[in-house]
Amino acid sequence: MTTALLEVEDLQKSFGGLRAVGGLSFSVQRGEVLGLLGPNGSGKTTALNLVSGALAASGGRIHFDGRRIDGQAPHHIARAGVARTFQLVRVLPGMTALDNVQVGMAFRTAPAFGAAARDEAMALLERVGLAPRAQLPAGELTYIDQKRLELARALALRPRLLLLDEWLAGLNPTELRQGIGLIEALRRDGLTIVLVEHVMEAVRALCDRCVVMSAGLRLAVGRTAEVLADPAVVDVYLGRAHA
Repeated sequence: MTTALLEVEDLQKSFGGLRAVGGLSFSVQRGEVLGLLGPNGSGKTTALNLVSGALAASGGRIHFDGRRIDGQAPHHIARAGVARTFQLVRVLPGMTALDNVQVGMAFRTAPAFGAAARDEAMALLERVGLAPRAQLPAGELTYIDQKRLELARALALRPRLLLLDEWLAGLNPTELRQGIGLIEALRRDGLTIVLVEHVMEAVRALCDRCVVMSAGLRLAVGRTAEVLADPAVVDVYLGRAHA
């Protein structure tokens, strides 16, 4: 009996004559952190867009918790329990940080409104370190704080699968340690995570397994230490300095 929460099989996406993802297959086990790695332009973000419904696949299948979700609208996939952050942060700039998080609660299976939503949103802002800025317009937050806000809004969906697209990029060393600790805490809470990341310190600290992509194809998959030592991965992605 499989314990996979997410199963991606022969996933494909083309834009005209350009193949962005070609025959990608992988699974994500319940409770694990899976790294989705690869050079810029390798198809990682496109793969997340396909899983979350932001893009329609050209071919292949995606099953979440045993149910096929490819072809479904993003809000249906979100309601099923898949939340994400974006490589380019997307907040509602004219709304407060608190209101941004409360918006996420309207789209889950059991929506929350009013005082209950406010209390839960404040707890999430506290968790990501933004409680003191709850009443600031999101557009006035720093870029890093907007990333924290986007994570809090994703968590407001109470997801079972969280897709993080370079969420740790651009952090200073202290912020990076805090970010790694937060993701570790989410995993301890039982959340399953797919992590697109270039920060190798975070990949090594967080990821149980990794899938490496190159030119839209799967180059390697396996335990993190083994994958990062794979000569093909070193040559295409890491470079000898990281071997």
